[in-house]
Amino acid sequence: MDELMKKFENYKEDILEIKRPKDRRIFVRIKTDNFKKFLSRLIEDLDLRHLSTITGVDMGQEMEVLYHFSYKYSVEITIGVKVPKSSPKVPTITDLIPGSIFYEQEIHDLLGIVFEGHPNPGPLIVPEGWPEGVYPLRKEYTVQELNRIARGGK
Repeated sequence: MDELMKKFENYKEDILEIKRPKDRRIFVRIKTDNFKKFLSRLIEDLDLRHLSTITGVDMGQEMEVLYHFSYKYSVEITIGVKVPKSSPKVPTITDLIPGSIFYEQEIHDLLGIVFEGHPNPGPLIVPEGWPEGVYPLRKEYTVQELNRIARGGK
């Protein structure tokens, strides 16, 4: 594990924060403007091929996208990038990892984060007729409001 942590020293110009909260877990937060280049290099250098999932979090004024990779099937590496909620955009990684296509669509449906360059940005899980611009996992909506919207109320 220490050897793996040392490999991240090669990326220090892109890293805002790195921590090891538990054995076999590494969390890395990176600069937004270098995200795609950083991830491309990391995937190549560490041979990261298994993307477990991508998650998104509404943090109030910012949104965070977390990419969870399995490294050699024993270490979970999470790469986080924050974007402003007023313009929540990150580049797609579907060209690097084609299996990310559905994760990105799901996050867009639920949080409104735009994955620039995504090959199919249409809805995946929200029902047909769901109002555009209403993202169910954003903190500005209550469960009651979402229920009303889901039943066709405005």
